[in-house]
Amino acid sequence: MAEINVYQRYFEAELEYNGVKRKGAAVWLISDSEAGNIKYSAAVSFFPHEDAEDYRISYDAYFSQTLYEGKGRRSKKREKELLESLQDTINKLIEPEKGKILWDKPLSDERLG
Repeated sequence: MAEINVYQRYFEAELEYNGVKRKGAAVWLISDSEAGNIKYSAAVSFFPHEDAEDYRISYDAYFSQTLYEGKGRRSKKREKELLESLQDTINKLIEPEKGKILWDKPLSDERLG
């Protein structure tokens, strides 16, 4: 199994979960390939971000969704399409939790893998 973070970035965010206010979120597009199969997932984890140095990820406020699964390998074209819709995908994923990501307030540079 080869799991790769195709995209990762931290953002300011808003969510109260399990009685803890979360002010940051890590967002990922994940590629997972094994034995000729590929799976892409969108994921987000909200964390407290109590100060500028606080990036401790808390996995109790972690949400993910499989976007594509099938035979094949990584595809730059598919990844580009998934990245273009990642914000909308994540927003829909966290809507039931009343979470909000402040997309215009990143806490880090984006990392592409």
